[in-house]
Amino acid sequence: MHVPDGYLSPLTCAAAYAVAAPFWFVALRKVEAQMQTRLVPTVAVVSAFSFVIMMFNLPLPGGTTGHAIGLAVAPILLGPWAAMLAISIALFIQALFFGDGGITTFGANCVNMAIAGPWVAYWVYRLISGDTPLTSPRRVVAAATAGYVAINVAALLAAVQFGIQPIFFHDAAGAPLYAPYALVIAIPAMMIGHLSFAGLAEAVISGGVVAYVQKVDPRLLSLSARRAAASLGAQAAMPPAGWRPTRALWAGLAALLIASPLGLLAGGIAWGEWGVDDLKDTAVRAQIAQASGNVVPPESVPQGMERLSAFWTAPMPDYAPAFLHHESFGYLLCAMVGTGLVVLSVLLLSAVMGGGRAARATPAP
Repeated sequence: MHVPDGYLSPLTCAAAYAVAAPFWFVALRKVEAQMQTRLVPTVAVVSAFSFVIMMFNLPLPGGTTGHAIGLAVAPILLGPWAAMLAISIALFIQALFFGDGGITTFGANCVNMAIAGPWVAYWVYRLISGDTPLTSPRRVVAAATAGYVAINVAALLAAVQFGIQPIFFHDAAGAPLYAPYALVIAIPAMMIGHLSFAGLAEAVISGGVVAYVQKVDPRLLSLSARRAAASLGAQAAMPPAGWRPTRALWAGLAALLIASPLGLLAGGIAWGEWGVDDLKDTAVRAQIAQASGNVVPPESVPQGMERLSAFWTAPMPDYAPAFLHHESFGYLLCAMVGTGLVVLSVLLLSAVMGGGRAARATPAP
C-alpha cells in the first residue's frame, strides 16, 4: 500500500500534500499540550509499533504481499489527532531511510494510512464500543472491526490514486505516464487481498493489542474512551504517563522487533510497488500480469514513472543494508534502526513543540 515515487503524477502528489497539510497543521495544534506531557512515551511506542508491524509482510492472492498498519491501534491508544502524527512519522522514516513508499508520494501515503485510516478506525471503534467499560470484550470486537474497515478504506484510496493515473496522465499515443493500470484493474487487484488476508491480519492485531492492554493497564485506552474512563473516577480518566507505565507496550514492541525477520517469509512484491527494474524483467512482468487480472504491463516503462522513480535513493532500500550479506540480520538491523529513528523523531518533535510553546508564553520585554 506504500505508493512509490513515479506511480503518481506531480499534480496528484501536490494535491495529496495539499489535502494532508491542513490535517497535519490541526493535529500539531491539537496535540501540542499532549506532546509536552509524560504521554510522549506512548506516542513514541505507538509510532514505533506502526513502523515495525508494517515490516511483517503477508502473502496475498495473485502472488503479491501486504501487511497490517496499526490503523486502529494508534487512534485507540492516542486519539485520532496524535495517531495521525504517529503514523505519519513512521511513514516518513520508512520513505526517507528505507525506500518503503516515495518522497513525492509521501503526502498520498499519509492521506491513505495516516489520515483517512485512523479517522475511520476511530469512529468505527467509538460506534461499536459505545460507553462500555474499558475492560469490556466489546472493545476487543470494536477494535478488530475498526482495523478491518480502516485498512480496506486506505487500500481503496490507494487503488483509486493508482487507477486514475492512466485516465488523466498519458502521452499523445495514449500510453500511461505513471501507474499503468486503470481503475477496473487497480481496485480489484488491491481490494481482493485486503478484504481477505491483510484485513484479517489488521483485525487480529487490533483486537489482540486492545485485549493485551486491557490486561496490563486498561487506563491506556482512556484517550479514545473518556466517558467510560471518567466513570471509573478521576485517576482512571487520564491515561498513565511516563516511560515506566508503558513498559508493557515496549516489551511487546521488543518481541515484535526480534520476530521481524519473519516478514521475509512472504515472497513477491506488494501490488503497485514494483520498481522500474521489475517492469523490465520478463519473469516479474509475468507475475505482475498474474496479479493484475492477466493484463500485462506496458512494453516500456512509463516515462514519468522512470523519471520520478529516481527522485530519492534511500540509504538502506528494501530494508537491506548494502554492507550486510545476511538477509535476516539486515532486516532485523533495519527494524531496530528504524524504531530508534521513529522514537528519536517523536522526541525531537516534542522538543521543538515545547520550545515553540515556551517562546509564545514568554512575555515581550
